[in-house]
Amino acid sequence: MSIFIGGAWPYANGSLHLGHISSLLPGDILARYFRLKGEDVFYVSGSDCNGTPIAIKAKQEGVSIKNIADKYHNEFEENFTELGFTYDCYTRTDTKLHHEEVQSIFLQLLENNKIYKKVVEQCYCNTCEQFLPDRFVEGVCPHCNQHARGDQCDYCSTILDPLELLDKKCKVCGDAPITKDTEHFYFELSAFQNELEIYVSQARKSKSWRNNAIQLSERYLKEGLHNRAVSRDLPNGVSVPVEGYRNKKIYVWIEAVSGYYSASRQWADENNEDDSLFWNDETTSYYVHGKDNIPFHTIIWPSILLGINKGSLPTHIASNEYLTIEQKKLSTSRNWAVWIPDILERYHPDSIRYFLTINAPESRDADFSWREFVYSHNSELLGAYGNFVNRTLKFIEKSFDGQTLVGTIDAEFKTSVVELYEKVGTLISNTHFKAALEEVFKFVRHSNKYFDEQKPWVQIKENRSSCEETLANCVYIIANLAQLFSPFLPFSSQEVKRMLGLGDLKWEEIEVSSIVLTDVRPLFEKIDINRIEEELEKLNSGVS
Repeated sequence: MSIFIGGAWPYANGSLHLGHISSLLPGDILARYFRLKGEDVFYVSGSDCNGTPIAIKAKQEGVSIKNIADKYHNEFEENFTELGFTYDCYTRTDTKLHHEEVQSIFLQLLENNKIYKKVVEQCYCNTCEQFLPDRFVEGVCPHCNQHARGDQCDYCSTILDPLELLDKKCKVCGDAPITKDTEHFYFELSAFQNELEIYVSQARKSKSWRNNAIQLSERYLKEGLHNRAVSRDLPNGVSVPVEGYRNKKIYVWIEAVSGYYSASRQWADENNEDDSLFWNDETTSYYVHGKDNIPFHTIIWPSILLGINKGSLPTHIASNEYLTIEQKKLSTSRNWAVWIPDILERYHPDSIRYFLTINAPESRDADFSWREFVYSHNSELLGAYGNFVNRTLKFIEKSFDGQTLVGTIDAEFKTSVVELYEKVGTLISNTHFKAALEEVFKFVRHSNKYFDEQKPWVQIKENRSSCEETLANCVYIIANLAQLFSPFLPFSSQEVKRMLGLGDLKWEEIEVSSIVLTDVRPLFEKIDINRIEEELEKLNSGVS
């Protein structure tokens, strides 16, 4: 089976924060799981280096757009690596190949009569002496009366045109823009209304999309799809490949999602592979992102693919709700955020992955609390999982010179483990990551109870063979936990694999009855609870 996994592309205009990772982490869990299953997997994402946000940041700092894009793209790559993300291709939207592929898609849509020219009114700033890209315009949403950008309202999820905003202001200088006529290309999105209604209806029946994606997409379709501008007067981006219009840029909403395809072309060229494996009707695809990216993956990208007669419309939409910080909405402008470079300096990457999965905003908003983060690490990762592994292996190291003999594995444990692979795998493939991780931890707690009830420290004095049997069962459990946890907690799983001398991991029961241990070390260290107040003080002191 061919598995395509596309993670949303973060704007290269600032550091990553927990909100980004919360929405993107499911992609790596999926990729790791399907690789363990032996499937052909292509997992892709990249840095969005074009468009308004980067241009705004460059103006604010008085440096070039490339300078900003390079800085944050490199930082993103480093952060994703430190968090264990296993992209097959992590690229950027300012590459020559991406520009060529996006222009090719634009020309195919033009040739297929899905793009046309139109004279329209657009916001123009007399002070800045330029037409304003949609994100350069801010104001009040006419639908919910909340502050909104010119392209979309984050409060009510309405896709906007800047001209609709009330009390419009130029984001650069703060002055009120005027309207002027300009000519742009438009994408005939309305032509795909019927096909998308069928497509979204099928997704509802198959339950392959998150509920928020279904409901929001149905809302857009009920309101009726409107044709949208596909070119803009932008300072950076992919030039429109039509003579006389090359000073205009292809709009980010069509250009960025096309990165999924251009990235696969890059990977194919660099690895001498055939990427058509991931772009046909037999491909199972997963698109992983936050709530604000839903329409671009359920309406826009499918329409583009239909418009260029490409198969493989998105199969699964894993769209998280929002992550709040200490019960308040995350705000980068106010610095109310937990930044990834910062948290990685002080905490184990598996602790971050664990908390963002077990508290994931899969069906409703979830909150990141420093108190909950510290206590969940200490009680679950350290107290339950780490404790079970450490006390078992330390006991073997002390009482059996680091070795166990061949023993018969309890039939109940074997049945439970085989069933667990099936149950957890099904939950992961259906994008229920939180429930999948909870199932594994239920088994961890059951295993700790078994260790306590068997009392190997007593058995070794009274019945050595019973003690050996208990430890053989525990080693069997630990080996399989390392595999079951591998998509979620790759670093500690690798450490268990090292200590037990295991070979390559696969998504199937592993039978381990005898081992020779190597350098047994704790998987996790306790986090001092005083850190909670330190982190809260740091968070509050940084608010602007």
